[in-house]
Amino acid sequence: MIEINNISHNYNAECQDSLKALDGVSLTVQKGDFVCILGHNGSGKSTLAKHLNALLLPSEGDVLIDGINTKSEKELWQIRKKVGFVFQNPDSQLVAPTVEEELAFGPENIGIPREEILSRIERALQIVDLGRFRTSPPHLLSGGQKQRVAIASVLTMDPEYLVLDEPTAMLDPLGQSEVLGTLEELNSQRNITVILVTQNMSDTVFAKRVVVMNSGRVVLDDSPRKVFSEIDLLRSYSLEAPPMALLCHELRRSGIRMAPGILTVQEMAEALCSL
Repeated sequence: MIEINNISHNYNAECQDSLKALDGVSLTVQKGDFVCILGHNGSGKSTLAKHLNALLLPSEGDVLIDGINTKSEKELWQIRKKVGFVFQNPDSQLVAPTVEEELAFGPENIGIPREEILSRIERALQIVDLGRFRTSPPHLLSGGQKQRVAIASVLTMDPEYLVLDEPTAMLDPLGQSEVLGTLEELNSQRNITVILVTQNMSDTVFAKRVVVMNSGRVVLDDSPRKVFSEIDLLRSYSLEAPPMALLCHELRRSGIRMAPGILTVQEMAEALCSL
């Protein structure tokens, strides 16, 4: 379990022009959860994500990963084994000349035996469906494929939690679909806890829970259906709900009786046919 206990974070804390990026944030993420953290630019969502594997440490409060405080320097490696981090731009994370070598890089650096490394590589390539590219240079792959290589390279470290900071922001719709499908399988089939930071509403399609941030604080924390029923509140935080949620909202305002919280085209079609 990840416990975030009343944390705040100040950039340039020693300077007169310091910026408070997080302001008293508290959250608990259970194992097996799929959480989307939403917010506009500057809301604090990426800063929060970097606290989950000690890339940043809180100015106030504590972050506990399975009971281990991220401020404990002697436990830093254990924390980063538990919590894998995938950056927005895969090019900033890929360093090896081939996909296979990229996946081996992390385990080799912590002394995993060669046979175990090969087994982990095979498993990770199967999960992200990139086995045919194992000898390819990562920089020649598409954006979606690169991001899946970045995810696979983290998976070879055998994490329990996977944190992704806007992984679909630089991808076309096909690449977005590939990455989201991979995350859904990791969560539903492999029971890996997924924490997805995004401002793209379509990224929430597989989420079990949506956390909305604004001005460094958590302002909404509920199921996707309940969060995306709050259209006017989301707009006050400079966010728009997914298209079907917006259509449902407008139809209800027009006097058409249908349940709130419709998120998909299939759900909308069924609701309209039942009128």
